[in-house]
Amino acid sequence: MNRTLEEELKASLVDGRLPCAVAFKIAGKLKVTPIQVGEAANKLNIKIVTCQLGCFP
Repeated sequence: MNRTLEEELKASLVDGRLPCAVAFKIAGKLKVTPIQVGEAANKLNIKIVTCQLGCFP
């Protein structure tokens, strides 16, 4: 996992969770796919919430 991605995920948590819209912004900012963000979140036991598209169950 990319160290920058890990740091960005941890810094973006809201009440210990990551809003879906923020996950997509992180993907764009770091030029990675939303799936990569989701996989990284899973490895860090970070739950992605309020997903509009059902990409992150």
